[in-house]
Amino acid sequence: MHGTLSSCLGPVPKSRTTTDMDMLDTIRNDAAGAEAAGRLTPTTVAALVDAGSFKLWVPEAYGGAGASLQTGLDAIADIGRADGAAGWCVMIANTTGLLAARLDREVAHEIFGRTDAVAGGFAAPMGVATLGDGAAHVSGEWAWGSGSSHATTMGGGARIVDTNGSPAALPDGGRVGFSFLREVEELDTWHVSGLQGTHSTDYRVENARVPLERIVSMDRRSLVVDEPLYRFSTFGALALGVAMTMVGLAERAIEELTLLAEKIPQGSSKGLTHRAPVQADLARSVAAVRGARAYVADEVGRSWDEVVSSGRVTDERKVALRLAANAAAESALGAVDRCYTSAGGEAVYRRSPLQRVFRDIHVASQHAMVAARVYEPLGRFGFGLETDTGGL
Repeated sequence: MHGTLSSCLGPVPKSRTTTDMDMLDTIRNDAAGAEAAGRLTPTTVAALVDAGSFKLWVPEAYGGAGASLQTGLDAIADIGRADGAAGWCVMIANTTGLLAARLDREVAHEIFGRTDAVAGGFAAPMGVATLGDGAAHVSGEWAWGSGSSHATTMGGGARIVDTNGSPAALPDGGRVGFSFLREVEELDTWHVSGLQGTHSTDYRVENARVPLERIVSMDRRSLVVDEPLYRFSTFGALALGVAMTMVGLAERAIEELTLLAEKIPQGSSKGLTHRAPVQADLARSVAAVRGARAYVADEVGRSWDEVVSSGRVTDERKVALRLAANAAAESALGAVDRCYTSAGGEAVYRRSPLQRVFRDIHVASQHAMVAARVYEPLGRFGFGLETDTGGL
């Protein structure tokens, strides 16, 4: 009996439609062009908009899908398999879209109500928001402005201060806010080894007046749309999204390695498919990626059930989700490295999708949400030591 491990990665989700499959084909065909241009192609953006992929986690009341956490993560992985840059941009748009549930309804409609709405931004408080005149004057410069080339709104995290520069608070008590900005200045900084198509350039604003209604507290949780999805930590969803983008990239690496199966490396008498070390690496990679998907799905499912029954995500669940995200990211990275090594010299050429996957996942792995240091507070918590879980 003959078979292919890559074909056993899992069935196509039942929610996938013919239009969605066409979207994935478009993204895959545009991937090299997006990398060369340093941004997603117009046809890829249009396909993602038409499929609603940028608004999976935006509340239905504002034209989004209001999809479950797992549904969104599966979509991110599927799109990431077609092109890592597209998966990354979808991930950023959706994690930013979670904040729509905390905005006043009128403001949320203004930002997210249009069909082509795409939000992005960097939540770390690299800016300063000075309160006054019923608004805030925001100044700051942020890195990793992923998707800024097609986003309809960008945001940035900022410390809240008064006119004297002393710490202050938003009306709900928040001292760190995410401002939805009307206009930003993009800086030409995105010259990188991988994920080039994400256009994750730096951006800035100087003394931009932002109504308080367009600022969401990041250290408070005041929900206007109170549904299970929006009770999850935004940081946790971001970490899981990064991890599932990497899982999608790993699935693509496995696919590309199997496509090279009959290639005979220079100096060898038999194709890759007949070399025992390559066979072992393929099997180990498939096992790692399957395990990553299953681990994430299990912890997300447990957490979802808890939120539905109790209305909250406990610290234990936050830790479990972040542990699953880090483990999945680590497994995906290892799988890609094995596939890249097994592919031999063919993988070094720019024409090889496996080459792009290798570079993309190594850039993705540098994201703070899945960094190795995240294991430290998770381990502290596991030992029962006092642990700051605010950033989980």
